[in-house]
Amino acid sequence: MLEIVFTDGKIGSKAVKIIGMAENSRPDLSAFNKEEASLVKKAIAQAAFLGKKESFVEVFGASGKIIVAGLGEKPNALALQNLGGALVKKLFKDNVACFYVSEIKGCKLSCEEIAHNIAFGLMIGSYRFDKYFTKKKQEDYPSLEQVIFKVENPAQVSENFKDFAALGNAVRYARDLCNEPSNYLSPEVFAADIKRLEYLGLQVDVLSQKELEEKEFNLLLSVAQGSVKEPRVAVITWKGNPNSDEFVCGLVGKGVTFDSGGISLKPAAGMWDMKRDMTGAAVVVASLKALALQKAPLNVVGIVGLVENMPSGHATRPGDIVTSMSGQTVEILNTDAEGRLVLSDCLWYLQEKFHTQNIIDIATLTGATMRALGNEYAGIFANDDKMCHALIEAGEQSGEKLWRLPMNEAYNKMIDSDVADMKNIGGANAGGSTAACFLGRFVKKGVNWSHLDIAGVDDEEKGTSLCPKGATAFGVRLLNKYLRNFA
Repeated sequence: MLEIVFTDGKIGSKAVKIIGMAENSRPDLSAFNKEEASLVKKAIAQAAFLGKKESFVEVFGASGKIIVAGLGEKPNALALQNLGGALVKKLFKDNVACFYVSEIKGCKLSCEEIAHNIAFGLMIGSYRFDKYFTKKKQEDYPSLEQVIFKVENPAQVSENFKDFAALGNAVRYARDLCNEPSNYLSPEVFAADIKRLEYLGLQVDVLSQKELEEKEFNLLLSVAQGSVKEPRVAVITWKGNPNSDEFVCGLVGKGVTFDSGGISLKPAAGMWDMKRDMTGAAVVVASLKALALQKAPLNVVGIVGLVENMPSGHATRPGDIVTSMSGQTVEILNTDAEGRLVLSDCLWYLQEKFHTQNIIDIATLTGATMRALGNEYAGIFANDDKMCHALIEAGEQSGEKLWRLPMNEAYNKMIDSDVADMKNIGGANAGGSTAACFLGRFVKKGVNWSHLDIAGVDDEEKGTSLCPKGATAFGVRLLNKYLRNFA
């Protein structure tokens, strides 16, 4: 992984020198000698460079390579993170680079905050998933090993960067999980990997199939019964506040390690992407990992249901009726609406065992939400305005945006069944809202609850400055921002 260093000492002559320039302003050239400063001025003039965000001017001279990075007008934290991600591509063939940090015109952030946000962008923007390549050429791999930030008080800046580094680690971890193929990441392997995180101080309890049967995770088991891979449920607790037994928030994640649709089989086109139907679980686990690495002073519990949804002679049939852990009965009309079944038992178990008053579930749940919001926003459904607004604000601050979608009694009635308490689909329309209403029936009165539907934002098709093609780990930064507000 890319090494980030903060220093006020001398920089090696082989390092690429980088400075930032706000839009329509003059760059701070104090880090350069007269010859270098003259070359930079000429290059800026010749390129008519204005400092627009994520634009660059490269200068080559006897002293080596210099990059002037456009910061845009009045850059904020997110703009600087995106700049860091964009620098990854610009420095692809360089080994070492040094960013000379200085105050930015129109920017309210301190030099330390500027360094932190650019460095964080570099951390998550440099992520690659290439473990399965066997014939990739050496020149196709990045050469960049270290980025140095020239700052004052480097010891303090480095210490204060630890929370960013922890979050970057968690984002990369979630992406790794989501990019793994399903033949490697089975429910059992996923659970074992979560159990490994106990070295960080997390407590992880993994429930086997026998225990799930004893505890009556019947909806979850109905999803898993068509697969030869046994289901698992992992319960992860972080107790960063030893003076309290209360968990300020509970997180619930959907972990369908592969979703064929079951008997209601999906079409072949695009089915390969169903290895990522466990993204919600990865985000929950990574969020707990981030809190542990940050040593966050609050108590949070997470639960993830890990199953594989496959067609077979043992699979649940459309029309089957299953009694949930809550005692409510569900008519399963479509076995491809399986995520809500997994989440429902997990929601109920979390409330019964931990009695938390604030719960957030996160899942790649419905195509309806994806069609409504595309890849710009995740959908949020909530029974509490205050929690909803806090999550939306955290999304704006973290760059993982949420858009509130409706739940009401009319949508709720759409999942009433003629032969059971409810059915697991509500019809052709309003699929995101009816799915949320289904989950809402498993939330106890008085519990503040939000459901995040991340279908559409879990996968990056083209690649951005902060994420290459593949899994985005959407939700890790958002939940960390939201949860740290409790601390």
